[in-house]
Amino acid sequence: MSRIGKQTITIPSGVSLTQTESHIDVVGPKGALSVELLDGISISQHDSVLEVARANDDASAAHGLSRTLLQNAVTGVATGWTKGLELNGVGLRATLAGTTLNLSLGFSHPVSVPAPEGISFTVVKNVITVAGIDKQLVGETAAKIRKLRKPEPYKGKGIRYSGEYVRRKAGKTGKTGK
Repeated sequence: MSRIGKQTITIPSGVSLTQTESHIDVVGPKGALSVELLDGISISQHDSVLEVARANDDASAAHGLSRTLLQNAVTGVATGWTKGLELNGVGLRATLAGTTLNLSLGFSHPVSVPAPEGISFTVVKNVITVAGIDKQLVGETAAKIRKLRKPEPYKGKGIRYSGEYVRRKAGKTGKTGK
């Protein structure tokens, strides 16, 4: 049996679940999300505890996945998800104009990133925070911003996740005296 699928999901106060045949709607103070149920997976709710069960061993791969998707939806509508990005390097700047993130990344042109539906940006000094209720969308948006200027291994310049370690390489050693 799936170790993750066996674990129960505690539903915080203010979050409600509505189950239909093919999906579960999760509504909370931050918003609403819908999670599609996979074949062979059943959900049972007792007070503020949600249990995910599978019909047979054919659905073993979907057991843990379904439980994790539901947990992420419950956490998202209750508290939300955030991902931090740091700008490292001379001349790398970020500003916010409405819901659009304007980046100066050392290119000959500025780069603007519009916020997708359900995502908000905040900028404090050299740290960009991507926030939203959908964990997948928050991570995907942060990855797209990071991809614009990945951290390079020689000086470490670029956009990196908060707390990310960039392995540094040694530069050229110069000519040898032959």
